[in-house]
Amino acid sequence: MQNSKIFIAALFITGLLISGYQCSSTELTSARLYIQQKNYDKALEVLQEDVAKNPKSDEGYFLMGVVYGEKDDMKKLVDSFDKSLAISGKFAKEIGEYRVSHWSTYFNRGVSDYKKGTETENIDSSKIYLNSSVENYKTAVMLAPDTANNYRNMAYAYLTAGDLNSAVDPLKKLIEHEKPEDGYQYLGEVYSTLGANKMVDYQSTKNTQDSVDAIANYNLGISVLTEGKQKYPANPDISASLTQSYIGAGRIDEALQEAKVSVAADPLNKDYKYNYGVLLLNTNEFAEAETQFVQALEIDPGFENANYNLAVTYVKWGAEINRIAEEKGVMSEEDKEKYQKALPYLEKVVEKDPDNMQIWELLGKVYTVLGMTEKAENAFSRADALRD
Repeated sequence: MQNSKIFIAALFITGLLISGYQCSSTELTSARLYIQQKNYDKALEVLQEDVAKNPKSDEGYFLMGVVYGEKDDMKKLVDSFDKSLAISGKFAKEIGEYRVSHWSTYFNRGVSDYKKGTETENIDSSKIYLNSSVENYKTAVMLAPDTANNYRNMAYAYLTAGDLNSAVDPLKKLIEHEKPEDGYQYLGEVYSTLGANKMVDYQSTKNTQDSVDAIANYNLGISVLTEGKQKYPANPDISASLTQSYIGAGRIDEALQEAKVSVAADPLNKDYKYNYGVLLLNTNEFAEAETQFVQALEIDPGFENANYNLAVTYVKWGAEINRIAEEKGVMSEEDKEKYQKALPYLEKVVEKDPDNMQIWELLGKVYTVLGMTEKAENAFSRADALRD
């Protein structure tokens, strides 16, 4: 999961005059005086008396929220401000300004902690900073629940910490509020990664539930990415992620179609061509797979995976030609042509990875088909030595 730019709020500080409102009780008068003296505990005491006497005291609840803000208790600040607004909108402007001011403080604390978490090399310290960043963003959400960047930055902090499951909800909230490209892309990738992780668990434990959970996550990713593609059809990353999710879910026909779209949208992207080639190879579309791998290697001659899979394409292609010929009872040399094409690519692979037993075995089989007995024996000997 790639990191993205963290958003920073401009620090907003406002000074509000809390005097000047017409008093309706001695408690309110005393509260304003205590607030000016920064005696917040005493201010709370008289404000609680005020609202007990007058449950409709919009100013009492407003001032109570101001005090809780000074005491850094944002949950009670929000609750008090909400109660004031439920009574009347008299203090709506001031409440809005106070919330923005405190939101800015917590948002920027989140940014600062995130930065420290990404810059420190100590794993434990990084985790502490990232967790603190998340907590600050949670408070920012409490103060400004409709601000999309709260959810974006929180998700990035979770993703940087490797907590994929926790990143899901803020990414869903981000999409709900803003419907941005990165929201769709990252949420789709998170679901795909969760699916891949569950599939690894299944391969290890053979627990059927892990397989079910894996497919469920892939399908969730497909749903998110499909919506994202509808809104941002020119975004190649969304399309590529959608292809991977289709593959993970076993929806190969849809994966093929999406991979084809990705290649058409970005014909110089070697990875898109490679992914499309792998899908075509796995569905025995050898000629088209050859085209994609060859073009990927034209873009990057050192692309080792494309080099290897092109060799495998020729080997499987040759084996298929031979199978069909045997079924028809005819003699054909066409299969050897494919094996001959595979040879230089396999030799290049084994040159870079001389300790790969499977490549030596495959190379030995190709040498055998081509009648290159001495090289075949040498290749099988190398494979046997590596096996031992």
